[in-house]
This record gives sequence, structure tokens and C-alpha cells, in this order.
Amino acid sequence: MSGSVNKVILIGHLGADPEIRRTQDGRAIATLRLATSESWRDKNSGERREKTEWHTVVIFNEGLAKIAEQYLKKGSKAYVEGQLATRKWQDRDGNDRWSTEVVLQGFGGSLTLLDRREGSGYRAGGDPDDYGYDADRAAGPTSSAGGAPARNMGAGLDDDIPFAPEWRG
Repeated sequence: MSGSVNKVILIGHLGADPEIRRTQDGRAIATLRLATSESWRDKNSGERREKTEWHTVVIFNEGLAKIAEQYLKKGSKAYVEGQLATRKWQDRDGNDRWSTEVVLQGFGGSLTLLDRREGSGYRAGGDPDDYGYDADRAAGPTSSAGGAPARNMGAGLDDDIPFAPEWRG
């Protein structure tokens, strides 16, 4: 096989407000700390157990970084889709360190806001200059970076279907 795939999909909650930095030319870069959890019942004790993993998500896509800055906060639930990237850096003592992050950049990154609160009906995507709340979009699903907005093809389908497809295009 000659091809390869580097794709990460996470659904989790932010552990802190997004950290926003700016490049020298003023473009926003957002860093998120996203927690994903799994829970199970221990077979021996019957106790409920939970394991939480923390992920660093770096958003280089300017439009998605603006959305993260405006709409995400500590505790927000989000879907992110990006690529794993490992970078090497040196600590204060000069020791080499490595960090693996989920990177959202270009058209391959996706950020979907999953909170269902009153007035949070924003969906990312569509017109790159349209980063505000749009009442016409309030009932629709949220979707991704730099392309056409997601279409809710599952609206009006029979409830017996065991999944709700997300269409991009």
C-alpha cells in the first residue's frame, strides 16, 4: 500500500477557555485543551470507573480560530477533526522535548460546536466573512472549515434509521 492517512476525530469538553495568539501579521492561532472520557463498570467491584485523556488542539485555520475565540469557553462541547503533528522543542534547561498535538489547518480541519444552548445556533463554514450568529442558520447543524456548509440531509427522515448522516459538499 503506497498511501497513508493521518486523521484524528475527537468529541470532548474544553478544560479551559481557548488560548488565542496572533502571528506578526495579525492572524489568530487558537490552542484548546480538550478532554475525552470513557466510563465503564469494573467487573470485579461493580464500581463505575472513568478515564479521561487530555488533548492539545492547535487551530491554524484563521476562520476556525475566530470561531473558537468567539464561541468556545471552558466546558464547551466540541467535535474536532484534524491531523496529528509532533514537534520538538527545548525546555528551560535545554533538554529536548516532544509534543504531539491535533492540528487543524487548511481545508482538512473541522470544528463543530456541539452545545445546544439557547441562542447558540451558529454553524461554521460557508462565507468566510460570516463569523457571527445568523438566525437563519440557528436550526441547522454545525460544520467545518473553508468549504460549503454542512447540509442536514437527515432532517425529515424516518426515526427508525439508526444513524444521522452528515453530508459535506
